Formats: sequence, C-alpha cells, structure tokens
Amino acid sequence: MTDENNTSRAPDADLEDMVASSDSGARKPLGVPGKLLVSIAAAWSLFQLWIASPLPYMFRFGVFNATEARSIHLSFAIFLAFMAYPALKRSPRDRIPIQDWLFALVGAFCAGYIFLFYAELSDRPGAPITQDVIVGVVGILMLLEATRRALGPPLMIVASVFILYSLFGPYMPGILAHRGVTFQSLVNHQWLTTQGVFGIALGVSTSFVFLFVLFGALLDKAGAGNYFIKVAFSLLGHYKGGPAKAAVVASGMTGLISGSSIANVVTTGTFTIPMMKRVGFSPEKAGAVEVSSSVNGQIMPPVMGAAAFLMVEYVGISYVEVIKHAFLPALISYIALVYIVHLEALKANMQGLPTSNPARPFLNKVLGFLTGLLLLMALSFAVYYGLGWLKPVLGDATPWVIAVGLTVVYVVLLKLGARYPELELDDPSSKVLILPQTRPTVMVGLHYILPVIVLVWCLMVERLSPGLSAFWATVFMIFIIVTQRPIIAVFRQRSKLAADIKEGFMDLWDGLVTGARNMIGIGIATAAAGIIVGAVSQTGVGLVLADVVEILSMGNLMLILLLTAVLSLILGMGLPTTANYIVVSALLAPVIVTLGQQSGLIVPLIAVHLFVFYFGIMADVTPPVGLASFAAAAVSGGDPLRTGFQAFYYSLRTAALPFLFIFNTDLLLIDVGWLQGIVIFIIATIAMLIFAAGTQGFMIARNRWYESILLLLVAFTLFRPGFWMDRIHDPYQSVPPAQFVEALGEVDDGSNLRVQIAGEDAFGDPLTTYILVPVPRGETAEERMQELGMELWVDGDQAMVDFVEFGSLAADLGFDFDQEIIEVSAPVDRWAKEWMWIPGFLVFGLVVLLQRRRRNQQPASTATA
Repeated sequence: MTDENNTSRAPDADLEDMVASSDSGARKPLGVPGKLLVSIAAAWSLFQLWIASPLPYMFRFGVFNATEARSIHLSFAIFLAFMAYPALKRSPRDRIPIQDWLFALVGAFCAGYIFLFYAELSDRPGAPITQDVIVGVVGILMLLEATRRALGPPLMIVASVFILYSLFGPYMPGILAHRGVTFQSLVNHQWLTTQGVFGIALGVSTSFVFLFVLFGALLDKAGAGNYFIKVAFSLLGHYKGGPAKAAVVASGMTGLISGSSIANVVTTGTFTIPMMKRVGFSPEKAGAVEVSSSVNGQIMPPVMGAAAFLMVEYVGISYVEVIKHAFLPALISYIALVYIVHLEALKANMQGLPTSNPARPFLNKVLGFLTGLLLLMALSFAVYYGLGWLKPVLGDATPWVIAVGLTVVYVVLLKLGARYPELELDDPSSKVLILPQTRPTVMVGLHYILPVIVLVWCLMVERLSPGLSAFWATVFMIFIIVTQRPIIAVFRQRSKLAADIKEGFMDLWDGLVTGARNMIGIGIATAAAGIIVGAVSQTGVGLVLADVVEILSMGNLMLILLLTAVLSLILGMGLPTTANYIVVSALLAPVIVTLGQQSGLIVPLIAVHLFVFYFGIMADVTPPVGLASFAAAAVSGGDPLRTGFQAFYYSLRTAALPFLFIFNTDLLLIDVGWLQGIVIFIIATIAMLIFAAGTQGFMIARNRWYESILLLLVAFTLFRPGFWMDRIHDPYQSVPPAQFVEALGEVDDGSNLRVQIAGEDAFGDPLTTYILVPVPRGETAEERMQELGMELWVDGDQAMVDFVEFGSLAADLGFDFDQEIIEVSAPVDRWAKEWMWIPGFLVFGLVVLLQRRRRNQQPASTATA
C-alpha cells in the first residue's frame, strides 16, 4: 500500500491553473478589468438564455435570426478569448495588456460584422466590396490567433493549412491538385456566408451547446458535483477497490453535467485518486482509472461533449434518435470499467474503506435496491400517464400546474434533506476516512435530480428542441440555486434570510460566469473547425481524400476504419474533442459510407459518426499529449506517460466498441424492438465483461495465455454472432439481374434486397457499388416496383435502369438512369444468428471450470481472491 506521507500531490493552485488554461482561460485580472471580464461573461450567458427563451417573440423585441445569433455568439467568444487567455506563457496573468484589449475589440467587431451590416450584406450576396474583404481577412486572422491561445497551435495550424490549400490548389501535386479559388471568393465563402466559419458547427454551439454547458455549470455551483461524488462513495466505497468503483460512477454522473474530460478529472480526481491509493492502487493506476472514467463522461448522453447536437445536424436524425443510438455503448463501457477495477482489486487482494453503515446482508441490499427501482418505475409511469391525462383537461394551463407541482416536490425534498447534516467535502489527504451512511447522503441532495428530470422530460416526452429543453431545465436550475439556501435554512431553524438570498444570487452569478468561460474554447473550436468544413465544401477535397484513402486501404473496409481511427487519434492529440469530431467527420465519414457500399457493407451514417467521435475522445487519454492523463498525474504524483499508457490499456474496451457497432448495428439499437434491445443489452454487457477479463489477464484466477484467447473469442462471438453464421450459411442467394422484379415480389415485407450496380460517379468515372433496397409496400411485384419509383430495361440476362422517378425511393437510394444491375441478392430463410451464442457460452463455461479448478487447488495462503 502506498504511503500517503510520500505522495507528492500538486498544489490546488497548479491544478486550477491546468484546468483554466485548457477550459476557461488562465488569466484572472485584478480591479476593473477583472470585473469587466466576469461581467461580459455573465452577459454572454444572459444573451444565450434570452435567445433560447420565448420572451423575444412575446415582447417582439430582441429577435435574432440564426445567422445574426451566430455572429453575436462568436463576438463574445473571441472577445473573451483575448481577455481570458494570455498570448504567451510569460504573459501577465493579473492584468490585460493594451494589445489584447485592441485584439479583443477588433476581433469582436469582425465577428459581429454580419450582425451589424446584415441588411447591406444581404443586398450584395456573393459580391463583397473592399470593406467586406478587409473585415473578413482581419476576422480570420483574429480567429486563428484566438484559436492558438484558447486551444493551442494544432487546430490553428490545421485550419491555416486548409486556407492555403484553398488558395494554392493548382500548385498542389498530383491527385491533391484542384483549380483553386480566388482570394476574394475564399474570404466571402469563409467569413460572409454560412458555409465556413458561421456554418453548422457554430450554429450548434450557439443554439444548443451553450445552454447545456451553462446548465452543467449551475448544477455544479449548486453543489451537485460534490453530491454525486458522495453518493457514489457511500454506495460503493466499502467494496473491494471501492474508491475506484466509486470514482467510475461519480465520473459518469459528473459527465452528465460536464463536457470537459480534464475538468472532470480534476473535479472528482482530487477526492478519488488519494483514496484509491489508500486502498492499494499505485499512483499510475489510480490516475488511469480516473482518466478512463472521466474521458468516458463525454460519450455519456445527454450532452456527449457537444457532439450529440452536431450529429443531429450532420446525420439528419432527431436528437432523441442520437441519444437512443449512443446510450447502449456508453452504458456498456462504464459497466465494463467498473468490472476492470474489480479485477484489479481481486488481483491485488485490496479491501474497501471503512464504513459507518450498519452491516446489512447482501440479499437485503439487493431487495432494497429492487424495491427502490420498482418505486421509481411506478412513479415514472404515474407521472407520465398522469400528465398525459392532465394535458387534455387543463389545456394551456398545464405548464403552470406542472410548475406548481414541481415547486411543491422541490420544497418537500428540501424539507426531507434538511433533517440530515449538510454534505461537506472530506479532506482526501486525511489518514482515516469513514464513509458516509448511504441514506442521509442520498436524501440530502435529491432535489438536484429534478432539473435533470425536467431536461429529460422535455427532450424525450414533450419532444421539445434540445435548446428549448435546456432552457427550461436551466430556468428551473436558476430557481433552485437562488432559493435552496434560504429554504433549507428556514427548515433547519437558523435562517439569515438576507445573507442566504445574497449567497444564492452570488452562486448564480458564479454559475453564469463559469458557464460562459467554459464555453470560450468550444465557441472558438467550432468556428475554427468551420474553416476546415468550408474548405472541404469549396475545393472538393473530400472527394480527393476518398481517392487517397481508397488507394491506401486498397478498398478494404477494415483498413479504412483503422486509418480513420489513427487519423482521429493524431488530430485529437492537439484538437479538442468537438473540433476533432467536426474535422474527421467532415473529411472521412462520407468516405467510409461510400467505400463500405462499394465493398458490400451498408454502414449507417450514425454508426460512422459515433466511430469517429469515440476515437477523437481517446486522444485525451493517449500519450504523448493526453491532457487528461497529465491532469490525473498531477493529482496522483505518478508519471504522466505511464498513467496515459495505463489509461489507454483500461480504455481498450472503448476502442473496441466502435469496430463492433460498425459491423453489428444492433448495438446501436438500429431497427431493434424493445424486447430485442433488452436481450442485446444483457448479452453485449456480458460480452464486454468477458472482453475485459481477457484483456486484463484475470477472471476467477490469473488467465493462462490460451484462456485469454478463448475469452476474447467468446466476446467476439457474443458481439458478432452473424460473422460465424455467415460462414455456415450465406444470408443471401444470388438472383439473375433480369429477375430483379420477380425477386422484389417474392421477398417478405420489411426485408431488403442487396443490389450491385455499375455506373458512373459525379466525374464520369466508372463506379461499382452496392445498394440496400428496402422492400416497398405492395401486393404484387409490379405494385412494389411502382412504389420504388423505377423502371428497368431487360435484354436477355442484362438489366439496365431505364427510368427513375424524381424524389422517389429509388432516387434517394442512389439509382440513376443507365446504370447496369450486376447482381441481385435476396435474403434466405436460415437459423437466427443468435444461435451462435450457445457455443460461445459453452466455451466460456469451459474457461470458468478451468479457472475454478485451478483456484481451488491453490493453497489458502496464495489464493488471490
């Protein structure tokens, strides 16, 4: 066990500086400049709340269209970037130099130019005057410098390379060459339209992301972060390796309110890492557990580090659908990390922390948990159907009745919580720590769950937009943060009303400022990434990249995925997660879909976007950059590189998941019913636990090398049973192209035909690809062809596309005039792929028997567990 006296923990000031320099800006000026900085940050938060609310439309004042709102949003971000982030490491932190004031004002003006001159610019679209060009050039330069300060040089360099590529296209070598764009055209495209800097990414930052980040900042200022940590420790701290398990759960809950893996590491890590070391984890392993769990907070819905809202725009599906597809892999990944921690504890024979909870049999704990779960489910059904009954009866008054009901529940929960002592953050460096009792800890902060319930209700049930949902949740959070102190003080009969109310408003002010400062980097990142997206759309480099990737991968989809993963990791070493996702998804997501079709695998677009996002997140772990690993090492006193490599080893499950759901989209719950979804969740969770046991080299006893291989094989079988079933029985039978119509009439509704076509691409080059054709409704083959919107010309064994109706299903799928149908594959009846789970479980049972026998044969003194 590590001696606490010998641990070197970074001072709090250093940790705060580390988080600030990467998230909110390291500069804290004194006097009037400092007050101005926080005032402008708070003004940004209030502006975002205003444009998200219904108030502008009610008062018919302060209504901004999407482009104007983006312009103002970026003005705030650039101004605060120059105010909050020093130019160099040696630049002053306690004052703002005059040149930074100048840069801030000029950058804010250039960013706000579209808003200030919106009418004039709309009168001359695509024909900028000299003033427009000058403002655009200066604005791009200011944005690049703000990017360098807030996010470091890599994103600035990548954006600059794409600008140069746009201008010097004719001079590029070979396949990379293009006709180039004029200087005036580039500035117009990048700065004066919504194709570049002010594109979709900045629009998502403006409309959705800010409010979720603000919501998280307010929730944390109210005390929810400490509450989540304490609850996790009270529930799990006394088990083997308990502090590490609690760290995973606490980081998962904190991930709901934090979009930053580094801030998550420092927030929970200063408390969890020393306690992990106390029960036997080495500094590197303690830091690695915290890094793995904190980074995974970004894949956890509903926020997902802002990527969820970008996926809505890029993939073209609803926010609820994105959450549905992303939820299962994230949950499986967290469960597996808890199991990995358990295995580490077993290997080292660790114990938990002492607890003040009275001893309870395990069965009683399970029954208590199930009772609570059933009560929660009953309450959920009562609320859902109760409100469903109320809405038709109360009509327009329903929101007011719900608001009153929420307030009553909130006050009741505060009254219950006031019976228990306040939660205080324990000193993690203390010698002895008695874990808090579970019931008092849970009860004292139940009201923090209400805003999350409001958010989820608005998103999932009311189906409001993400922006409006976050607005109402934030409004309720503001109400809580202002009122909780005075109400609790009244219930505890020690009220100082004026002081309590003042303290509540101070918490609110701090939350508004923190939310805005946490958004500076995201706002700048989405704008800078817009330069890259704009260059892709203006130069057609995406098509060039498709050719390059196809040449490098030789058309092999697995190699394409590996190249994409490596590129995401490389870019992610210098780019924040959001910017990395925007760049790689813009460049490579269409490539994977297109080349996948050409090789016969139809990959859903959402699967590709999640694949890119997962590997972008992994860059926060991976050395040599791995900022989250450096932050954890600063807390643990361990070696940063060893911490990063250990964290990557723990995160192998997260790296494996994207490859699995590309080839088995059931994991993303695509076209899966509720019952099947539950079965998939259970089997996938078991598979991931087996994968963790295989990679960690331990299950019941230490693995022999062949046992690890067998466990990995079992995990693969459970994840991808179709791989083995396809080897036993081909899922499709080949049909002559001339019999396409007959095949369409014979297959069942809801199934698909796989059709290989040969034609030409947009440049007139030969193209062969696959199309998955869903069978349309219709009693006969002719009715189904009519519903498909396509006619064929058949000559002997040859079939050509003779006509495609505009806007039809066939046109949407990619059929076009004069394409030749090369092959038609119709589904056949065969055993369900899930039958392959049986031999998988039999092999797993064999490994369990081998390890049990070996463990039972060990002397008691050498038994590991």
